[in-house]
Amino acid sequence: MFQKLNEVEQKYNELNQLLSQPEIIADRDKYQKYAKSHADLAEVVMEYQQYKEVTKNIVQTEGMLHEGNKDHELKELIEQELADLNEQQKSIEARLKILLLPRDPLDEKNILLEIRAGTGGDEAALFAANLFRMYCKYAESLRWRTEIMSSHETGVGGFKEVILLIEGNQVYSRLKYESGVHRVQRVPVTESSGRIHTSAVTVAVLPEAEEVEVEIDPNEIRIDVYRSQGPGGQSVNTTDSAVRITHIPTGLVVTCQDEKSQHKNKAKALRILRARLLDKFQQAQNQQISETRKAQVGSGDRSERIRTYNFPQGRVTDHRIGLTLHKLDIILEGQLDEVLEALIAHYQSEALKHVA
Repeated sequence: MFQKLNEVEQKYNELNQLLSQPEIIADRDKYQKYAKSHADLAEVVMEYQQYKEVTKNIVQTEGMLHEGNKDHELKELIEQELADLNEQQKSIEARLKILLLPRDPLDEKNILLEIRAGTGGDEAALFAANLFRMYCKYAESLRWRTEIMSSHETGVGGFKEVILLIEGNQVYSRLKYESGVHRVQRVPVTESSGRIHTSAVTVAVLPEAEEVEVEIDPNEIRIDVYRSQGPGGQSVNTTDSAVRITHIPTGLVVTCQDEKSQHKNKAKALRILRARLLDKFQQAQNQQISETRKAQVGSGDRSERIRTYNFPQGRVTDHRIGLTLHKLDIILEGQLDEVLEALIAHYQSEALKHVA
């Protein structure tokens, strides 16, 4: 580990020197490339420098402890300081191990968040709307930008499906573990007998794909246009502005009808298709790291779940890590950090087990 850290620090110092050279400063593209690499290394280098400083202090404190002529009280103070320094060193070493883990190349990407009602009819659609609002509020708290790419509303204020674009810093790295089936247990508004119902909503988090990453051959897609429809199937537009794109080789189908402009709907649909194709290609390249999309979201059946939201008990349980929080109200208001931080820590811990 320390050999790797020395190499990282050396690379960081080299980049420091490069960024001060006039010819690099004059070349905007090269400067931005070096500046990004420099910024990517900064956190681990700062931690490593702190580690070396603490290690030096440990050596000095141990030397003081072994010097003679110390009264009992002073010796106790030195021993306590040494214990604190050793604890600090262990803490920094643990953080360094995490920082040296191979980075997911998708972590910095924006995402397309797909939320679909599963088992449970109108109640599932209403909960899909709850989750949509939760993620929007979380994005707002981090000053991320959101845009609805596609939506299919129900007549009762829910969503059969909604696709949300979220743009910002490290969006995928924060939300990538949200993929899966989210189960809700509550008494529906329409339930007169007060019985608790269980419904399910599927969430898929797809990293957004750039055009250079996924090139779509125009000969491999079929584009159909039709009139937009609202809840219940009624036509809400007098022009054929809705767009359906079928990717013939994979069978993937994307529809967009939220915009009044056919051109805008087509652009959004292509953006969604590109993200789904990138997700599909990533899965094919490495099945062990990236689960297949079908497995990621499951069938939408209420028996499959990554998380349960229990309204009568005010409880949220993430079944993957055994985390239970009695904070349902604030979590649905978008305060997701406690859940997300626990998930990130868990998967980092799992990754560390496989590091030689």
